[in-house]
Amino acid sequence: MSNTYLDILRQYWGYDSFRGIQEEIITSVCEGHDTLGLMPTGGGKSICFQVPAMSMDGICIVVTPLIALMKDQVTQLRARGIKAAAVYSGMTHDEIIYTFDNCILGDYKFLYLSPERLATELFLQKLIRMRKVCMITVDEAHCVSQWGYDFRPSYLEIAKIRHVIPYHVPVLALTATATPEVVKDIQDKLEFAEYRAFSMSFERKNLIYVVRHTTNKADEILRILNGVTQGSAIVYTRSRRMTTEIARFLLDNGITADSYHAGLTSAEKDIRQVNWTKGRNRVMVATNAFGMGIDKPDVRVVIHYNIPDSMEAYFQEAGRAGRDGQASYAVLLVEKGDKMTLTRRVPETFPEIDYVRQTYENVSCFLQVGVGEAEGRTFDFHIEKFCPVFHQFPVHTDSALRLLNNAGYIEYHENQDFRSLLKILVRKETLYRLNDNGQDQDTVTQAILRMYTGVFADTVPIEEVMIAHYTGLTVERVYAILKTMRQNRIIEYIPHRSVPTITFTRPRVDTERIFLPPSVYQDRIADYKKRIAKMIEYAYSDDTCRSRLLLEYFGENVAEDCGQCDVCLHRKHMSDDERKAMDARHAIRKYLADGELHPLESLTTLDIPSDQLHAALRLMADEEEVVVDGSEVRIKS
Repeated sequence: MSNTYLDILRQYWGYDSFRGIQEEIITSVCEGHDTLGLMPTGGGKSICFQVPAMSMDGICIVVTPLIALMKDQVTQLRARGIKAAAVYSGMTHDEIIYTFDNCILGDYKFLYLSPERLATELFLQKLIRMRKVCMITVDEAHCVSQWGYDFRPSYLEIAKIRHVIPYHVPVLALTATATPEVVKDIQDKLEFAEYRAFSMSFERKNLIYVVRHTTNKADEILRILNGVTQGSAIVYTRSRRMTTEIARFLLDNGITADSYHAGLTSAEKDIRQVNWTKGRNRVMVATNAFGMGIDKPDVRVVIHYNIPDSMEAYFQEAGRAGRDGQASYAVLLVEKGDKMTLTRRVPETFPEIDYVRQTYENVSCFLQVGVGEAEGRTFDFHIEKFCPVFHQFPVHTDSALRLLNNAGYIEYHENQDFRSLLKILVRKETLYRLNDNGQDQDTVTQAILRMYTGVFADTVPIEEVMIAHYTGLTVERVYAILKTMRQNRIIEYIPHRSVPTITFTRPRVDTERIFLPPSVYQDRIADYKKRIAKMIEYAYSDDTCRSRLLLEYFGENVAEDCGQCDVCLHRKHMSDDERKAMDARHAIRKYLADGELHPLESLTTLDIPSDQLHAALRLMADEEEVVVDGSEVRIKS
C-alpha cells in the first residue's frame, strides 16, 4: 500500500491503518480500474473514495440518492479543510449554478449529486467545463440494477455521462447489500471495462438474530427494551402513524423515545436525531426514512415491528445494531396474519396496469394538464387531497405513481424538500436598533448577517440548524425567534416545507398509450415475489440458523451455524432425535426450494435414513408445508 494513501488517511481522518477491504478497493481505483465494493453497514465506504480522490488531480463526482448523507459528508469534509459541495432537490436555480461554477473554478475535490441531476442539460454543460474529473463514485449502487431491491431508473444515467467525459474516468460503485445476480448487473449497467468486485464478509459475529412470535407486539417491545437496558435502540415500523403511537406507548411506560419519518420537517428530523444521538432519548421509533448515514456505535437492539419486504432491507436496517463490536440484538416480531399482510404487498406495490393508466389520467385532470402539455413542468401534489376526489386509495396511488416514474412518464418525489427562505425587510440601521426579543434575537440577527449575503436585497435560502450551531441556541429557539421577527415585520420568513411533487418528463400522452415495459412491471413483480418468499422463509423457518439464511442469500458460503440466534439456542436444548428430525425437514425444504413438483422417489437421494425421511414428510404434509400429489411432491407456496 502506498504511503501516500496512509499519509492522507492520517492527515485528514486521524487513522493509522485501513480496515477490511478498504486498502484493496483504494489500490484498485487508483490504478484506474472500475471497481465494485460490497461493504456491509459500518464497513467504512466513504474512506474508499475520499482517500483516493485526495491523492488524485481533479474532482470526484459522488452520486447518491441520500440528501441527508450528502449534507453530512460535505459538512465533515469541510471541517477537515477539504473543499466539497452538493446539489440536491430544494436548492434554487441560482444556488445550483453557483455550486457548479465553484466546482469549475474553485479547485473543489468533491461534488455530491442526486442521480436525477445527471441527465439535466445544466449539469452536462457544466460537466464539460470541469477541468478534470478524477473518478465517479456511485453510492447505493444496487439502485442501478433492475434486480436490486431499490431499482431507480435515474441511476442508468450514470453510464451515459461516462461517454460525455472525453477521457477514461474510473468508476467506484459501493453498496452494502447485493446478491450475486445484482453484483454482475451493477457492473454491466455501469459499463465496467472488466469485472472487478471486492467483498467483505456479511457475517456479524456480535449480532444476535432473533425472530419472536407474539400476540401483542407493543408489549413484546416493552419486554425486550426492559430486558436489554444498556445502550440505545431503534424500532422500525412501516407506518408513520405507528411511529408516533409506539413512541407514546414507550414514554407512557417510562422509556424515553421519539418518532421519526419522512413527513417531518428537516428541523424536526435534525432535532430528534440529535436528541437520540446524544442519548437524551433512548429509543427512536422510525420508518425506513431513518438510518442512512447514522453511525451510532452503542445501538444494542434493533426491533422490526413489521416484516420488511426484502432480505436486503432487513439486513441493512438490522445491521445498525452493534457497530461498536459489542453483543447486540436484531429482533423481528411476528404475529398471526403477518404472512398474509406481506403477500398483500404485491398487488399494493404493483397495481393492475389499467389502474396505473387511470391514475395517470386522474392526476393529469387534477393538475389541469391537457394532452401534449406540461413537459418539464413541476407541480406540488397533495395525495391526501387527490385521493378523495378520485376515490383512490393512497397506497395504490403512490405505487402507480412510482411505476409511472420508473417508466419515464413523470418524476415523482414523495417528499421534495424546499429550504427555508428569509429576507430582511427593514434597513440595516433600523435592524441594529431593534432588540424586542432581547439578546437572543440580536445573536440570531448577527449570525444571519455573517452567514448569508444579499439578505437585504433578495429572499435567501437559510438553514435553521446551521444558525443554531453557529449561535449555540437550540433549533427550537432559533425557529421561535424567526417567527417573532416575521410577526413584527422585521423579516420575510418562509419556513422549510416538504411536499410531494410531480414533474412531467414528457408531454402528457393519451392514456391508452401508457406502456409499462417488462423491466418496469412483469419482471419486477416476479422478482418482488421472490424477495417476499425469502423474507417469509426467514421469518417462519424454525430449523435453519438465522445468520446462515442471511449469508447464503447474499451468496456467502457458511461453514457453521452462528450458535447464538433463537434457532441455534433452541437446537442446543433438543434431543438427538429432535435434531435429526429438524435436519431432515431442512434438507427436504432445501431440495424442494424451486417450487416445482419432484418425484417422491427422488427424495431418497438425500442423505437421510428412510424412517426419518418418511416421518419428516408426513409431518410436513400434516402441517401443510408440502403438497403431495400422487407420486410427486412440492413445497407449498
